[in-house]
Amino acid sequence: MTPKEAISYIENYTWSTTRLGLGRTRELLHAIGDPHKKLKFIHVAGSNGKGSTCAMLDAILRCAGYRTGLYTSPYIQDFCERMQVNGNNIPGEDLARITERVRIHADIMEDHPSQFELVTAVAMQYFLEEHCDIVVLEVGMGGALDSTNVIDCPEAAVITNIGLEHTEYLGNTLSLIAEAKAGIIKPGCIAVLYESESETMETLQRICHEQGVPNRISRESDVQSISHDLSGQRFLWHGKEYLLSLLGAHQLRNAAVVLETVSVLRERGWEVPEPAVAAGLRDVHWPARFEILWRDPLFILDGGHNPQCAEALAQNLADYLPGQKFCFLIGVLADKDYRRILQYVMPFSACFVCVTPDSPRALKAADLAEEISGMGFPAQASGSIEEGIRMALTSGLPVMSFGSLYLAGHVRSAFPKQLKKRQRSEVLQKRDRIPPELREAASLAVCEKLLAMDVYKKAKTIFLYRSFRSELDLGRFAEQAERDGKALLYPYCADQTQMLALKPGGVWLEDHFGIRVPDPDQAVIVPPGKIDLVLCPCVAFDSAGGRLGMGAGYYDRFLPRCENACKILTAFEAQHLDKVCTEGFDIPMDAIVTEERNLIL
Repeated sequence: MTPKEAISYIENYTWSTTRLGLGRTRELLHAIGDPHKKLKFIHVAGSNGKGSTCAMLDAILRCAGYRTGLYTSPYIQDFCERMQVNGNNIPGEDLARITERVRIHADIMEDHPSQFELVTAVAMQYFLEEHCDIVVLEVGMGGALDSTNVIDCPEAAVITNIGLEHTEYLGNTLSLIAEAKAGIIKPGCIAVLYESESETMETLQRICHEQGVPNRISRESDVQSISHDLSGQRFLWHGKEYLLSLLGAHQLRNAAVVLETVSVLRERGWEVPEPAVAAGLRDVHWPARFEILWRDPLFILDGGHNPQCAEALAQNLADYLPGQKFCFLIGVLADKDYRRILQYVMPFSACFVCVTPDSPRALKAADLAEEISGMGFPAQASGSIEEGIRMALTSGLPVMSFGSLYLAGHVRSAFPKQLKKRQRSEVLQKRDRIPPELREAASLAVCEKLLAMDVYKKAKTIFLYRSFRSELDLGRFAEQAERDGKALLYPYCADQTQMLALKPGGVWLEDHFGIRVPDPDQAVIVPPGKIDLVLCPCVAFDSAGGRLGMGAGYYDRFLPRCENACKILTAFEAQHLDKVCTEGFDIPMDAIVTEERNLIL
């Protein structure tokens, strides 16, 4: 079984619908050895905020030195996000191996487990194999009959904010929903309760009393905001000051629940030093929760998909960006109360770009645009999420993307590529506008700086490039390097993925990009490991060494193989950006040389 086959097995069968109950999960876990009985847990239920609460607890416990498991749902970009150990997703091969084992038992059960029950079983086995000290376990739906509730008494049972949700399964009153969620409260644990409406609190405290479980109530008055901006928020909790990276007043309430839970853990003998608490809150990251994907242009992503989330989002916009109007990139599910959702954000909107989330339940972009237009606001429908991102970025306004977790994952995946396209276009225009005489003078200045560097003087083999269109010209550098006896190599794109370093044999050709390259039949291929110095072109760069290429990715695949080489980025100062959009595969530079700077990184 491959990782792809494992995910397909879990997600795509008819038994993947919601079916509350614990019998199937218990039977399946017993068949694989009851891994959950050998683990310790913090169990977290609630309507809103439970994912953020889990993320904060996980971050703090990792900073305290514990090996943590984190089980959450749904995922944003990658299925493997749902099971993490020490902040890392389950590797695909482990997911496939454990799913294969679980499938053997699941497929012979008379009542086949649901999708969530299968994932829960896989997660429990994975956390056991990884020797987790403690698992932060998020409830999927409700509590009492959720498959995660097969665990014995947790270290703490945490109930976050409760609202009306999943009424077809949990009941249509706050009291009934609270009773369902309070099913995770078991004798022997301590409960931590988010202070809610009296109806909710009466139910929760009654159940704590019936179970003989002490409870700690996290009250709004426990937490006091000091300051906030888009980089984080400072607050006091019982007189202690903390910095939280997650944004929004509602996250302060969630942080208060987390801090109360830490106090409970300490009561139960867990060592959680104060510096670990501060570091965990400062460094925690939870995607698609008022997440700043980019600052210039400002692009914010939120997975909010119900009226409560939209209300919190509207409050965040008012608190962090008062008076600002946004282009909303929005997509919703047809079965959500999207008209009420829209009412919360209308005061902050200048225009809307509507997209269709990747879900069979999605409201079509054209239908949503028509609905918004009927409310008196400009709205355009986009044919794809990628196109929607481009449209929003070209609006000239800050962008707020929200409406569905299905949308959030797609936007988060597609955004870097679309932003790179925008940055390339902007910087190429700036570079092309440099007058020829200034371009020549700047190129000569860069060449002189390179020739004076110690790394050049020590290098025997240098990989450089022939200038193309309005690129910086390294001709003066190449002439002197040849006189100095250096071996000069030039790039040749052999196919759609591979770049070679060629020592020219005297004959030059023009490749399919229009760039002059050595004739491969006349040249000598030199292994990248033999190169001492790489001079790397770019479309744009930032002061941290981030580099934006043309987009074909030849250098991105070639540079990691130049293990022994100093990598110097060469460019005009006009190509500098405050921040370049980089991804995990991008290779940082060792130095930057322009006509104005000579920066060793």
